Amino acid sequence: MPWVPRGLREGIVTSRYPRRADGYGTEFRGSVVVDGAHGVGPAVVAAAQACPSGAITLEGDVAHLDRGRCILCGRCTELCPAVFRFDADFETAAERRDLLVVPPLAEEEAAVHRVRAQVGVAMAALRRSVHIRHVDAGSDGSEEWEVAALTNPLYDVQRLGIYFTASPRHADLLLATGVGAAGMLGPLHDTYEAMPEPKIVIAAGVDAISGGLLGPGYASRGGLGDELPVDVFVPGSPPSPFGLLYAILLAIGCLPAGRPRRGSRP
Repeated sequence: MPWVPRGLREGIVTSRYPRRADGYGTEFRGSVVVDGAHGVGPAVVAAAQACPSGAITLEGDVAHLDRGRCILCGRCTELCPAVFRFDADFETAAERRDLLVVPPLAEEEAAVHRVRAQVGVAMAALRRSVHIRHVDAGSDGSEEWEVAALTNPLYDVQRLGIYFTASPRHADLLLATGVGAAGMLGPLHDTYEAMPEPKIVIAAGVDAISGGLLGPGYASRGGLGDELPVDVFVPGSPPSPFGLLYAILLAIGCLPAGRPRRGSRP
């Protein structure tokens, strides 16, 4: 039984997240951040033109990056490192689509709090045990690897009372990935309708949020936001397991008390 000495030698490998800080190291390309105070120059314009998914927009003297469209290719960081850079932060999920834009656009603080309060009330009864039904609605398969990793010994989401289920009738949360392929829209709606109330929807990955590189077309909807009432959006191409776990905990209100939440103002 080689696993016995190995276990004694390596100890507990399961992450303590979210009770303790954890992550992938400073070199992890978890998200792209934007220096909004730098202004718009030729390098910024070149970066916007080179973005393959159209995630960068220019508004006056400020460049904005939509993480819901960003595929983390790194072209902007190469062409204009003074404004765009990778960051190890994986806690980028948000309850509203517009909160994925950085630097943040003008927003109604009351509307943000209202959305969070609605989600909190809906899931208050499910904080001790949550069952997830995952549906692939036309992904490239990369998100599925990250979703599957949530059940391995490192992340071990079962320790938090989070379980995956094969039946939508047993599910509290729908985790949807993919661009919204035409052939999967029917099964996706059937899954959502079969879930009991209260229920919540997470769109995982830029494909599910905006369609990614493919975008809308004859074969796909270009994201799932128009197909389902999405409660939490998780950017990334693909989102990391920690990013997915953060989104799930954000959706069900299980982040530690006193912890700052993304999209909130200081």
